[in-house]
Amino acid sequence: MFELPKLNYEYNALEPYIDEETMKIHHTKHHQAYTDNFNKAIGGTDKSAEEIIAGLNEVPEDKRVAVRNNGGGYVNHKLFFSILKKDVECDGKIMNEINKEFGSLDKFKEEFSNAALTQFGSGWAWLVVSRGKLEIIKTGNQDSPLTEGKKPILGIDVWEHAYYLKYKNKRAEYVENFFKVINWGRVNELYLKSK
Repeated sequence: MFELPKLNYEYNALEPYIDEETMKIHHTKHHQAYTDNFNKAIGGTDKSAEEIIAGLNEVPEDKRVAVRNNGGGYVNHKLFFSILKKDVECDGKIMNEINKEFGSLDKFKEEFSNAALTQFGSGWAWLVVSRGKLEIIKTGNQDSPLTEGKKPILGIDVWEHAYYLKYKNKRAEYVENFFKVINWGRVNELYLKSK
């Protein structure tokens, strides 16, 4: 059985950029629902959630949609909540790779923001490792880069439940403030593990 991962910070730790009420609802209601429904869909397993989503085509067809939606929601949110923290500067190997791949951190932010802002409807923008290189992609709904053979190391949730209480329809403001709550140390760890 998969369990809702505990946060390693308080619900108000990301104020004023992500408000306490949004964090609480997002984690205890939305992520919990994905966790519960993923468990119902998959039953018992000895695989990790990430392995299941990476091998989605191996999931029986009658369960695949439920696993894709809820398992994707589970792993996407698990990563999302793990890479949040206020006031962490981008450095280390990930900074070197961002400079190499995108030219600068500012250029990366511009391209990543564009992906987040042009994702129509609900979904995600991602920084992934694909064939050893950094790449920015977007996915709809709860689809995961893992299913495409890509390793996500940074993701922004652009479902309205992630920002609507504070930002209403101002997705651009939410995306701009997201860069103030990225735990680059964690992103660097995920990048190193992906190699």
